[in-house]
Amino acid sequence: MNERVREYWNIHIHDLEISTHAPGSPGFFSDLDQYHFEKLHHLLDLVHFDEWKDRDVLDVGCGAGVEVVRFARAGARVTGVDIAESAITLARQNLEQQRLSARLEVVDGEYLPYADGSFDLVFAHGVVQYTGDEHRMVAEIHRVLRPGGLAIFQGYNRLSWLNALSRVMKTPLEHEDAPILKRYSAAEFSDLLKPFAIVDLVFERFPVKSRLHKGWKGLAFNTFFVGTFNALPRSWVRRYGWHLLAFCRKGAA
Repeated sequence: MNERVREYWNIHIHDLEISTHAPGSPGFFSDLDQYHFEKLHHLLDLVHFDEWKDRDVLDVGCGAGVEVVRFARAGARVTGVDIAESAITLARQNLEQQRLSARLEVVDGEYLPYADGSFDLVFAHGVVQYTGDEHRMVAEIHRVLRPGGLAIFQGYNRLSWLNALSRVMKTPLEHEDAPILKRYSAAEFSDLLKPFAIVDLVFERFPVKSRLHKGWKGLAFNTFFVGTFNALPRSWVRRYGWHLLAFCRKGAA
């Protein structure tokens, strides 16, 4: 199954279509970074890239290296892995253009080739929902994390505004054609992360204007839905964020 996953992600890299510049060009990486943190602006408040200076960080499913660049710029010792060779090629170009360094490898996140307790932080954003055996991936991430270390996961919330809107508007979600795409309830996601001593679940990814959807559906979403949803008290809609972010601590040795 994961060979099909590899074949898919070698072609379908996250947000590739948002830039008019050629993939791998400086303009492409600039657009990718801007759009990524415009859509996921909460990451800048929650991840605290600067705190990982001189520490060992693993980015599982690193894609074109947007977060790898952020960690490397902050002074972390970064390893980025992805199942897709095309993603690692782009990540390497991204780092070279930024004059930064990191270890980059084509690796299946279910089989991490690193010793037990190798990393202080494992960042696994948007990957468990696309892999064949997410329990194995979580176990591997737990294994390579140092005692007391932090793992950050992101999955998709089945009981979310975006999942419901997709069904009502009959608009497919991004990468809905992937070989594997899982959505979780909060309880299911917490259960997946049981190997960790502490799991702090945060609901995020509320509506922001989209560049991907065009026509009347895109206009209705950007003009009416985004403004209306975000005018509601956040306490009413907090549990319906599209992203389930989990901050997980490994127990002491």
